[in-house]
Amino acid sequence: MSRTPVDVSDLGGEGGTRPTRAYVLHPDIRSVDRGRLPEHALAEAQALAHALPGLEVVGAEVVRLPKAHPGLLFGTGKVDELGTRIGDLDVDLVLIDGPVSPVQQRNLERAWDVKLLDRTGLILEIFADRARTREGVLQVDLAALSYQRTRLVRAWTHLERQRGGLGFVGGPGETQIEADRRAIDEQMVRLRRQLSKVAKTRDLHRAARKKVPFPVVALVGYTNAGKSTLFNRLTGADVLAQDMLFATLDPTMRAVTLPTGKQVILSDTVGFISDLPTQLVAAFRATLEEVLEADLIVHVRDIAHSETESQAQNVRSILAELGVRDETPLIELWNKADLLDEEGAESVSRRAERAEGVFLASSVTGQGLDAFFDAATMVLDDVRHHETFTLGFGQGRARAWLFEQGIVESESQTDEGFVLQVFWTDRQKRNFRDLRAKESGS
Repeated sequence: MSRTPVDVSDLGGEGGTRPTRAYVLHPDIRSVDRGRLPEHALAEAQALAHALPGLEVVGAEVVRLPKAHPGLLFGTGKVDELGTRIGDLDVDLVLIDGPVSPVQQRNLERAWDVKLLDRTGLILEIFADRARTREGVLQVDLAALSYQRTRLVRAWTHLERQRGGLGFVGGPGETQIEADRRAIDEQMVRLRRQLSKVAKTRDLHRAARKKVPFPVVALVGYTNAGKSTLFNRLTGADVLAQDMLFATLDPTMRAVTLPTGKQVILSDTVGFISDLPTQLVAAFRATLEEVLEADLIVHVRDIAHSETESQAQNVRSILAELGVRDETPLIELWNKADLLDEEGAESVSRRAERAEGVFLASSVTGQGLDAFFDAATMVLDDVRHHETFTLGFGQGRARAWLFEQGIVESESQTDEGFVLQVFWTDRQKRNFRDLRAKESGS
């Protein structure tokens, strides 16, 4: 079974010698309130299409509908009108920005004589193209199979046949669609087992990181907000950072020293997006578990985007859905300040100054990042972590100070001194280090 729900590689003529010609449609259904302008939704759908290699978008339009037609999505007149336009443009693939039922997909493909992908299918294609790690590939496979399972009624005439068989193959009278569905279910069980093993390995890595007394900073945000550009600026890593939706798919983590001298583990995560397919929300929940373990979440926003507020709300909703704790510190970095005109920059700057925990900056030019780093360091200085060390018998004042702070979890005695396990902040650690140095020097 192919890894992606629809193979678009063979749509571009003989031998794939030309790009796949795609036409993008955004159904603006009057009875469905999506809380955003349809023109903006269409622009995002086009950006999604450009994110898939080998596609050439030759046209796009918003199609206004009073309601969705159960069999064709659009009315018959509109289907004919669009069919003429699709034929004139020699389109290979139609991308519909929204959900399309299996019956609607089959009927529209027959009517227009093209392949068709809905929003879920397109995002799955992009994720399948971008996944690099073992876990990412397995998660895409699982999501794609879940998607395929619901679409077994697509134009396959053999699915209507019945077949006999021995009991261990599939009982007498089993339809081909039932056999195909069972095969998909079995493959999904195998993938879940493999993912479980990968998850255990990831848990071991996370446990090992916890022994390193560095706080974890997770970069989150709407796709294409500039997280990877900021990540690269701080780490010197060569993470894919392009003006493209879903440029980053697999989570990347690096140990990094902030300009303030603070050592942290920085995590770059997959970008969020509105109307993320249900299959992918479930499949990539594990990928985003690093956010749940973070000591600081940095919400990177594209402040120059026309829909920055709705994008930010979408990110907040997904964080809440993931179960991020309310007490986890969060800083908003209003990125791409370099793309604002003078008047817009002044207005946004005033808003950022009035808000708590908000910083206007540019990951490209470095503008405003120093204030952000200072604030992040201040927050992380109050993050507590476990540490174990030995104090000599002659360092009674330092030992007493630890108990006064209420940070000693356990203590035992050896021939060399007192072995203490503490749970403290970096600020307390620095103060203890200074006290210990004074005691040793006195």
